[in-house]
Amino acid sequence: MRFVVILAFLGIVGSLASALFYLMRDKGGTNRTVNALTVRIGLSIVLFLFVLFAHYMGWIQSTGIAAH
Repeated sequence: MRFVVILAFLGIVGSLASALFYLMRDKGGTNRTVNALTVRIGLSIVLFLFVLFAHYMGWIQSTGIAAH
């Protein structure tokens, strides 16, 4: 489970980095920045839904806040 989440985070950060690269290089001349940010949003939504599904299936457990 950790591998999937770490892989998704790496994809999100990579997409964000590529958007920054395209923003600096293209200076708004192309849609590559928008496309990279769209991919980042899509990956974030998929990761969120996957975590909800994994919790529903019992693959991960919520621990709550430990108040001692």
